[in-house]
Amino acid sequence: MADDDRNPDDDLPELFRQLFGQAGMGSDQLAELQKMGFDPAMIQRAMQQLQGAMASAGEGGISWDAATTQALHIANKDGAGITAADRSAADDAFTLASLWLGEATTISDLPGPGVTMTRGGWVEATLPVWQELAEPVATSIADAFTAALQEQSPPEMQQMIAGAGRVMRTIGGSLFAAQLGTVVGNLSTEVVSGGDVGIPLLPDGQAAVVPQNYAQLAKDLEIPDDQFALYIATRELAHARLFRHARWLRLHVLSQVSDFARGVRVDTGALEELAGRFDPQHPEELREALESGALLPERSESQQAALARLETMLATIEGWVDVVTAQATTRLPAADRIAETVRRRRAVGGPAEQALGTLVGLELRPRRIREAASTWRAITDAVGIEARDELWDSPDLVPTAADIDDPSALIARLEARARGEEPAPDEFDDALARLLSGEDGGPAEDGPDEQPV
Repeated sequence: MADDDRNPDDDLPELFRQLFGQAGMGSDQLAELQKMGFDPAMIQRAMQQLQGAMASAGEGGISWDAATTQALHIANKDGAGITAADRSAADDAFTLASLWLGEATTISDLPGPGVTMTRGGWVEATLPVWQELAEPVATSIADAFTAALQEQSPPEMQQMIAGAGRVMRTIGGSLFAAQLGTVVGNLSTEVVSGGDVGIPLLPDGQAAVVPQNYAQLAKDLEIPDDQFALYIATRELAHARLFRHARWLRLHVLSQVSDFARGVRVDTGALEELAGRFDPQHPEELREALESGALLPERSESQQAALARLETMLATIEGWVDVVTAQATTRLPAADRIAETVRRRRAVGGPAEQALGTLVGLELRPRRIREAASTWRAITDAVGIEARDELWDSPDLVPTAADIDDPSALIARLEARARGEEPAPDEFDDALARLLSGEDGGPAEDGPDEQPV
């Protein structure tokens, strides 16, 4: 058979083997790609990017450098920084906010002052946590991407595809990492402080504000810059103080997020359908599927339970922060207007947070903040600031979802304790008493004069 009569598809397995097995492509490989209808320049660029991703990929085959690069590109694209005036105003706001919080909570001050961050600085400080939380989802997508390509490949390519598993994982994982970078970069243009998203992204004891973002928000609301900065500083310090005081809280929240993320499984049917019509020259469809959340199926029962626990805890945290901030900023004329704006932002989130929800399947906007805040106000009115704040000493003391639904029983116990009385037994106490007495089938202890039969 003459060379011109050969079917180019017959050479496809060998060509892919050469592409995956060597660092670059020669003129012969580029010519073959052109015969098959591919754009050689596009393939060459893609291979260079892939080789870079392979070189920087971690043990899971995912290059997080792509996320960092993309996030910083978005965060720093306007070239704006923090002026000396911005920094001075934020420092003054943190100083006064710290004094006001001393009257609103017994939780102690932070060991160091609050800091100002650029958008890029926020990305660099928080991306390690985003990476940790998103890694289970990225791994799931990378595994599914590998499996789908193997199933969609013709029989003669199965052995070659199986041998290129790490490459396939890198492709899927790197696409996800790049999308995460886009989301985090866009988030950096929306957040006003370190605790604005709700989960603990900064190290314990660190409070930070992003003047680039709250200055524009204050302007849009026609609120004086100094008042807005003072409110945001107060709220951020309250959030940071709480996580530093309750040493168990950070791990508790991040573990709940991880529990949810580990349960994420890719919709293999949707991915296989996409792989069946995937055109390497037009990867936009795969990116759009990641962005839209189309590859993530409906949540499982375990995920729904994990999300409910996380929502309750985040609402409990935000409700306490709301109440303490409101108490601390009573002297601020625009406090009520700013508080309502913050509540609305926390309720609906911005475009970047919504994008995070579709990418990872996780919504970080708790729906019960107002109810939780009402519970904390009722507790404060009933037993005072000190007894209220002591509830953060242990996870067993923090109000539960049932307490948020009806705080009367919790308040009754706290009031009894404040009077020095023995609190009325609740369902747990009754069940424990029955178990110890043997009424529930558990063996009761033998009396002093009794011998076991």
